[in-house]
Amino acid sequence: MYGLTREQVTERFAEYGPNIVPPARRTPVWIRVVTQLRDPLILVLLAAALLTTLTGDLADTAVILFVVTVNTLVGVVQEIRADRAVTALSDLSVPAVRVLREGSESEVASANLVPGDIVLLDEGDIVPADAVLYEASGLLVDEASLTGESVPVDKTALDPTGETTADNLLQGGTVVMRGRALAEVTATGAAGALGRIAALMQDRPGPTPLQHRLAHLGRVLAAVVVGLCLVVFALGLLRGEPTESMAVTAISLAVAAVPESLPAVVTLGLALGARRMAARHAIVRNLPAVETLGSVTMFATDKTGTLTEGRMVAERLWTPEGTATLTGTGYTPEGEVLVDGQPVDGHCATWVNELLTAASLCNDATLVPPGPDPGWSALGDPTEAALLAAAGKVGIAGTTLREEHPRVAEAPFDSDRKRMTTVHRDRDGRLRAVLKGAPEVVLRSRFLASDADFLHLVRYEADLLAADGYRVLAVATRRLDALPHPVEDAEQDMSLLGLIGISDPPRESARGTIAACHEAGITTVMITGDHPSTARSVATRLGILRDGDSTVLTGADLRADPERDPTAVRVFARTTPEQKPAIIQAWRARGHITAMTGDGVNDGPALRRADIGVAMGGRGTEVARQAADLVLADDEIATVVAAVEEGRRVYDNIRRFLVYGLSGGAAEIAVMMLGPLLGLPVPLVAAQILWINLLTHGLTGVALGAEPAASGTMRRAPRPAEQSILGDGLWQRVARLGLCVTAVSLAAGAWSDHAGHAWQSVLFLTLLGAQLGVVTGLRTRLLTRANPFLPITVLASAALGLAGVYVPTLRDLLGTQALPVGDLLIPLAGAVLGFAAARADRWFAARDRPIGDR
Repeated sequence: MYGLTREQVTERFAEYGPNIVPPARRTPVWIRVVTQLRDPLILVLLAAALLTTLTGDLADTAVILFVVTVNTLVGVVQEIRADRAVTALSDLSVPAVRVLREGSESEVASANLVPGDIVLLDEGDIVPADAVLYEASGLLVDEASLTGESVPVDKTALDPTGETTADNLLQGGTVVMRGRALAEVTATGAAGALGRIAALMQDRPGPTPLQHRLAHLGRVLAAVVVGLCLVVFALGLLRGEPTESMAVTAISLAVAAVPESLPAVVTLGLALGARRMAARHAIVRNLPAVETLGSVTMFATDKTGTLTEGRMVAERLWTPEGTATLTGTGYTPEGEVLVDGQPVDGHCATWVNELLTAASLCNDATLVPPGPDPGWSALGDPTEAALLAAAGKVGIAGTTLREEHPRVAEAPFDSDRKRMTTVHRDRDGRLRAVLKGAPEVVLRSRFLASDADFLHLVRYEADLLAADGYRVLAVATRRLDALPHPVEDAEQDMSLLGLIGISDPPRESARGTIAACHEAGITTVMITGDHPSTARSVATRLGILRDGDSTVLTGADLRADPERDPTAVRVFARTTPEQKPAIIQAWRARGHITAMTGDGVNDGPALRRADIGVAMGGRGTEVARQAADLVLADDEIATVVAAVEEGRRVYDNIRRFLVYGLSGGAAEIAVMMLGPLLGLPVPLVAAQILWINLLTHGLTGVALGAEPAASGTMRRAPRPAEQSILGDGLWQRVARLGLCVTAVSLAAGAWSDHAGHAWQSVLFLTLLGAQLGVVTGLRTRLLTRANPFLPITVLASAALGLAGVYVPTLRDLLGTQALPVGDLLIPLAGAVLGFAAARADRWFAARDRPIGDR
């Protein structure tokens, strides 16, 4: 072949551009900052900061602005990290590639390839761009990162008809595992496979469910607070109070009613959840993802490397003498060979050894013992490596075996022959031929000296293994008196040794993970690019398919019937990178909160499209890791269940804080509105309101966000996606507790006024004490040591409340009076009543709800 001329390369480069993944569109930092500040709750906090500045409460102003700054900074940083997802695709680009141009071979930068270039590929090369094969010799390509196929794929050259098929097409980013090839580039850059995936990842994820709920809450709070404060201001003027005094009081009430520490509670809860998950080797790249996991109703997962080990393992043996099962995982040559549930011995050991010895001889792979990386690994075809690991389980060492039976000739495997034959010299000097290949090829009278009935029986056994999702190999052998020429002449009159069933087995933890998701009310869906029978087998073994359901929908089925509802199916096979995010979107369109796990380049768009993406960190591609919100550093899918529990804990604590903060704010407004009706003209001055607000909504409120998860959290269904954060009875709880705190505080103030005591100071301490009693009573585990920060901050707030009455400087600032020690029994009683009301309210709210919600 001659290849392109320099002029052709120049013209095509100008037309098609460089062979690189298109860079992502950049968003200026100032736009990111403005977007964060437009959040309704942040706007409410900024308004509160302005009001506190007007009242001279600079301490509250500083706290509020600090919270706003931290939350804005975190949000901007998270967005910038997310933009790195497309950039990671460039890691799969090849820095240089061999090409034929103007009749000579040269090496050029991968970015300079153009359609029409002729590239030369060898074992270990990364395919630099989409191409069609003109020549192929024993070519085996690993397409797992793009298609999800669990085993490398054989490729053949374009036939004389010129028809392109999946067998003669290469995709950029795949890896040549074996053989050599010469191919013509058909698409580069944005038009290639990696470019199309990059385009799918341009869509930015929308707000999380929590962000939606908090935005709605911010709008509600803004409207309610402004309305009530205007009412308080108007009532004060009607009573003849000074305009300036009532303006300051109304502003103070507005600040008190806004739970300005809510963003801090959210951030702390998410950060603590991320810290707990990091201890379990789960890296949180996007903080809101922690809570989003708690909302998940649909959990979509890739198969290869996620639900399965990602390494081929020989699990089943069949011979004319009997069947056997092999234990063990990965490429580690350790495990047992069981016949009828018992370790193999005696006569059974003979036929097992013969089969596995032959499979090890007709083999080009090598097992690599643990080194810098833990665990055994493989060089060469993963299927052949699985055969070596199986042989090691009965004491057959591949290296020693090859030394004792050196190979003297071979007919290599290719996609046309679908078989491999090797000839070895035994220790007695005689020759032995070993044949290994696909059952549909090997199980024929052309190769085997067996009658038709026996061959029919063996084909039936091979079909059973295939139906169970195994990749099946048939192994045969014969003795030779002389070395035949060609070697293919040895492929006759052979004796069948047996069949070997090989699969990528499910992870040990995967079944428990699927069961835990089912118990938590989460629907699990498998989306893979692998074969339907393999997908069905793994899904059945893991419990994704249950109650006799065996439905598997393929990518071709989706193309043939675009109107079909994918949410009725639990297993998808032979899907393309474009179809995975479409399936996710179909579930989202029906109101589901979706999570997607994956490890390949082909999973990147779906990880980005899902409400939360979870990537494997060990064997996963950089593309998957950068597209994900959560990265499992140890590739352990069971961590997802722990992450779901953390998410539910965070959301429960946010709702718990809202019960506490909003009920206290409502009580303060109610006290100010109703106090004058009981003869208390100005129940609290502005400074007293702000001091109570600082002590209750400050550290005490933030500490509430660190409460542990309730027992039974994972035994309840996910909350509805459309449910308001104030829904499911929460606003009723706010009203009940607010009414109780109001009644206790007003009763204390009215009694003290009637008795001639310093009623405003008693009311001040009682209102504070009742709220501190409520926060203590809201704990899920009353005496737990999991969050010692909460009781410490409650005691500190109580001490600072007393300081406001007994420390002269604070007393003058707040306008309080020192109380006799006996009068402190009233605020103490208020705290006890607040605690009792919170415990009673928890019982009342939990009567008809699952235990995890209490």
